[in-house]
Amino acid sequence: MRTIAMPSDTNPNGDIFGGWILAQMDLAGGSHAFREAQGRVATVAITGMQFHKPVNVGDEVSCYCVTERIGNTSVAVHVEAWVRRGRRNVSDEMVTEGLFTFVALDDAGDPRTVKEDESGKAT
Repeated sequence: MRTIAMPSDTNPNGDIFGGWILAQMDLAGGSHAFREAQGRVATVAITGMQFHKPVNVGDEVSCYCVTERIGNTSVAVHVEAWVRRGRRNVSDEMVTEGLFTFVALDDAGDPRTVKEDESGKAT
């Protein structure tokens, strides 16, 4: 997932809100977990959040996801947020990372089993 940090996403000091970057990471992680669980998921926990560097207005923000584990009804996704600063052609920098846990839901909104094959991957 990729987006641009805009002036409307700042706090009174002109820095991008931590909650804004957290929301972008949750969207990316939820999309990843949806594919792994093959259906609806909801965020149930965010652990190990680390804000390494600030995000500035104009930064291009990219979120990258890796499945950490698949449980009976949950999918844990490690999400990293990286930025490309402004319009400068500088190397990307990781700014934030965390572990997002999603529960798979059925049509009624109740937890459901995430089916796995023998290798532990969702099927």
